[in-house]
Amino acid sequence: MADRFLTVYLNFRGEAAEALEFYANVFGGQPQIMRHSAMGTEGPEVDWVMHGQLDAPNGMHIMAADVPSVMEAPIGGNGGVSLCLHGNDAAALRGYFTALSEGGTVTTPLEEQMWGDEYGDLVDKFSIRWSVNISGQ
Repeated sequence: MADRFLTVYLNFRGEAAEALEFYANVFGGQPQIMRHSAMGTEGPEVDWVMHGQLDAPNGMHIMAADVPSVMEAPIGGNGGVSLCLHGNDAAALRGYFTALSEGGTVTTPLEEQMWGDEYGDLVDKFSIRWSVNISGQ
């Protein structure tokens, strides 16, 4: 496997496991999840995800956690970050766009733009912003 220079780490409040399962359905792979209970944590958030990750067959690496309510942190799409999927595998990228939009909101439909590429963006059901750009080459 090639070295990774950037990995996305998403923060949630009680939805990290569900989000990782959703992304596994979109991109493939099996989420690996460590819950707070594995570290001896007690309380109402014991089943929340301390650390989770998804290594998808396409090389995508997504990590996620549930930030305990006693800690302040941006969660979901509130952190001002947008994830961009791009390339020239039109079928795969269209499929990702469709799957990620399930239960979410398409803000720009995936269609040909004035610069010649197909582009669209959406906010998924976990409030994560995604954009998809299919190269027009």
